[in-house]
Amino acid sequence: MHIQMLAVGNKMPTWVSSGFEEYQKRFPRDMSLDLVEITPQKRGKKAELGKIKSQEGEALLAAVPKGHRIVTLEVHGRPWTTPQLAQQMAGWQMDGRNVSLLIGGPEGLSDACLAAAEQRWSLSPLTLPHPIVRVIVAESLYRAWSLNNNHPYHRE
Repeated sequence: MHIQMLAVGNKMPTWVSSGFEEYQKRFPRDMSLDLVEITPQKRGKKAELGKIKSQEGEALLAAVPKGHRIVTLEVHGRPWTTPQLAQQMAGWQMDGRNVSLLIGGPEGLSDACLAAAEQRWSLSPLTLPHPIVRVIVAESLYRAWSLNNNHPYHRE
């Protein structure tokens, strides 16, 4: 199975890229994790934030390969414990489709992204800085994979 993380934002600090890559490289070939960065729209003093969110949503959805399960990351999604995430991942694998995880920009995800989602996942009721979400998601997915595969990384 291939998991694709699609995130609005680029030019991340080195620690974000390093953190993501650290977990990305730990996945085996049959469970790959990739990151696709979507260039954010320009924001100025008179920016139409609703229009920007819509345009970024269109770019996110355009980057989702046909047939992928879409899972959005958002405050109002369902929180999963590590064992629950491991169950989700096992279900995704049984489904036979690849997965695209969508992370919006500063204004969040567009209505079109939310409508396209088969699942909505919340990391926390807090609004998290989007760069840190990349690292948290990568680590959480790796931990869930390790639980499903009896790898010693996850200890309860």
